[in-house]
Parts: sequence; C-alpha cells; structure tokens
Amino acid sequence: MSVRELVVLGTASQVPTRHRNHNGYLLRWDGEGILFDPGEGTQRQMLRAGVAAHDLNRICVTHFHGDHSLGLAGVIQRINLDQVPHEITAHYPRSGQRFFERLRYATAYRETVALTEAPVAADGPFAVTPAYTLDARRLSHPVESYGYRLTEPDGRRMLPDRLAAHGIEGPDVGRVQREGSLNGVPLDAVSEVRRGQRFAFVMDTRLCEGVHALAEGCDLLVIESTFLDEDETLATDHGHLTAGQAARVARDAGVRHLVLTHFSQRYSDPEEFERQARAAGYEGELTVARDLTRVPVPKRR
Repeated sequence: MSVRELVVLGTASQVPTRHRNHNGYLLRWDGEGILFDPGEGTQRQMLRAGVAAHDLNRICVTHFHGDHSLGLAGVIQRINLDQVPHEITAHYPRSGQRFFERLRYATAYRETVALTEAPVAADGPFAVTPAYTLDARRLSHPVESYGYRLTEPDGRRMLPDRLAAHGIEGPDVGRVQREGSLNGVPLDAVSEVRRGQRFAFVMDTRLCEGVHALAEGCDLLVIESTFLDEDETLATDHGHLTAGQAARVARDAGVRHLVLTHFSQRYSDPEEFERQARAAGYEGELTVARDLTRVPVPKRR
C-alpha cells in the first residue's frame, strides 16, 4: 500500500531545545523517501521515528547553515554502515559544495555506498522521474538557499457512469486507458483529468517570488515561521518569515494543508503560531509541527 506522508524529525531554528531537535523532515512518497535539511541529531531522530537509512532515496539541503545540515555527516555514515543497496542522490546549492564535502568526509569511515552528488545551481526542474518532478526556486536568505517542490504528473480518473453509457467494462476499461480510444470512444469521453499532487518545502527566507512560486496550488506546504508577527522587522533582518506571513502565502496560493515549523526558542507557546496563522486568513488544514509528528498528504481532490 502506498504511503504519502511527512515525518517531522526536528522543528527548532538555530539551536535545539529540550523539546525540539534541529531540523529534519522525511517525505514518504509511495516507495521513496526524501530527507530534507538534516540538522544535528537527525540520525537519532530517525531511529525514534522508525525511519531507516534504507528508507532514503534522496537528500535535499536548502542551505548550509548548521541547523539545516550538520546532521549530514551522521546520516551519510549511517547509509554506508547499513550498506544501503540502492542509489541515494544528494541535492544542495552548488555554491555550498565545499561544505557538503566537509560534512560528507568529516571523519574516517568505510565508504560502501556510491552517494550521487547532484547540486542545484538555478531555478527549475533538477530531477524528473515517472512518479514526480523536483523543482528548485531561489529564496532570500543571507546565504544562498533554495526551496524545493515535488509535482506529480496529472493522470486520468475513469468515470463509471460514462463507461457504462458507452458499454465499456471489464478488460476494455484497461484497453481504452492504454490505447486512448476504443471502438470510436475517446478516453476523454469516459474519464477526466486527475490532478497530480504537489508538495513544497520552504525554509529560511524572507518573502520573495520563490516562496510564492513554490507554494502555488500545493496539497501540502511545509514552511518556516521562525518568528511571530510582532517580530516581523527582526524576521526580515535575519531572512525569515513570521507565522502571519507564511499563512498569507498559503492562503493566496490555495494550499490545502499548511505545516508551520522552524520555531525560534524565544517563544514558549506554540499555539500562538496557529492563532496568528488563522488571524491572517488561512482557513485550510493547519499543523504547528512538533518533533516526531506525522502529517499525511491530503487525499486527492
């Protein structure tokens, strides 16, 4: 059975707290796993969440601040220790190549897995598979940072009433799907477009075009909300978003499920992030992320 869900491994910005680990997010997408921004302690959080190195197919790093990348060394060494048999590809800003190499070879270990390096250097698609396309968009942060977006290709949804009206049943349903028509009946006459699902991951950034492009039409949007609205000037100065800003992006983009994360340790009441997001007009499903939370991708429309 296919599973599409976000496993939250850590939610703290800059420094971990007693209750929040550094960043770390695993997207389970059917049979694949994409690990985003493994901060310090991610390997241990994976164990707590029941995530194995064998579950990983890609690693996507938005930028090379420590709370988003210091866990790379441990995760990569665990991949090698467990001798993961399939290819794992790492994506990260090309400008941070030296940081990636330092983390990959931070200590001595036996390298048993040929980790594929595929750095990102520009906006647009950088990985295309039959199941999805991964895109990158440049964000606005003091160091080069990219957000990531996964888009599933559109498919077709067969319509039983129209199939019946044209006398198409049994094996013929598969034939019209494969061949595009049957006995003069086109596929369009017995089906409709099934919109592919969309997921986006937006970390450290001010408001910018990239944020809006990544969020547009998403079924699930994971986005930083480091600060509360009263500290908007501080957020802008440091290249971050507030809860209200993130919620307005999601509202305007038609996001179905919004996940707020990457919280500053200065705030003691996580529910205030939800209150401010609702006050900003976001009415969809909303999760204020906590470590080890599992968030399902919404069911198809």
